[in-house]
Amino acid sequence: MLTPKTPLIMKKFISLTLFLLAFSSIAIAQISNLEKNALIDIYTSTNGNEWNTSWDLDEEASNWHGVTISNNTVTGINLIMNNLNGAIPTSIKNLNSLQHLNLGFNQISGMIPSEIGSIETLETLNLFMNNLEGEIPSTIGNLENLKELVLYNNLLTGTLPNSIYSLDKLETLQLSSNKFSGILLPSIENLQSLTVLSMFDNSMYGSLPSEIGNLSKLEELALSNNLFEGQVPNSLSQLSKLEILMLSNNRLNKTISENIKNLPQLTVFEFNNNPKEINLLANPVSVNTIAPN
Repeated sequence: MLTPKTPLIMKKFISLTLFLLAFSSIAIAQISNLEKNALIDIYTSTNGNEWNTSWDLDEEASNWHGVTISNNTVTGINLIMNNLNGAIPTSIKNLNSLQHLNLGFNQISGMIPSEIGSIETLETLNLFMNNLEGEIPSTIGNLENLKELVLYNNLLTGTLPNSIYSLDKLETLQLSSNKFSGILLPSIENLQSLTVLSMFDNSMYGSLPSEIGNLSKLEELALSNNLFEGQVPNSLSQLSKLEILMLSNNRLNKTISENIKNLPQLTVFEFNNNPKEINLLANPVSVNTIAPN
């Protein structure tokens, strides 16, 4: 039953609803000037006016392609396959609530800035299929929430920083098709959350650490096309969830345990041992590695 006060109540209700909607819209759209400038730096340093899908810098950042804003802060950037051409600016550190960064399949050059290690909220870092050079910065170990590090198909060099072995939440580590050298350390066993370890097509050398067998969640181990030597550790037979094992084109002993070959979930197994050519000047290797087969 309507009363004389009903229209007034409805009017107040509608006004309140409109106010809340407007406030919500503003709240979602607003980010700090520091964060907005960091986004603009990404746009400027990677030739944003030539992107496949560009940003209108006169609009609110919430309308910019690939940008996710939650609680007035930037939490995600996804600019995959968007023709970014240039370097990642150091001011990316000012996006200090960023959880997901995907700049894959572009033409990004230069080095991975060490400042990226300041974004401790980062959970996924995807920079694959670019032209990045230099080493992985040691500050990568500061990303204690990182679950996914995907850097394959770049021009990255050097050894893996020791700090990378402290990322105990890391589930995916894909570093294939770069120019990495050095050994895998026994501390690889610290990465107890790993399901994917992919480092094929590099210049990694030395023995495979038996501690890989302690990575109980591992589903994919891809180490082909490197300079690994010695015996394939029998501890790999403990990897009951392993589905993919790729060890071809190294300098490993030609025998491998039947227990490894018969792992219950294994569907892809590659162990064709055709040693790749060794460039001693570019890739320091052990004496055993250069001994004739």
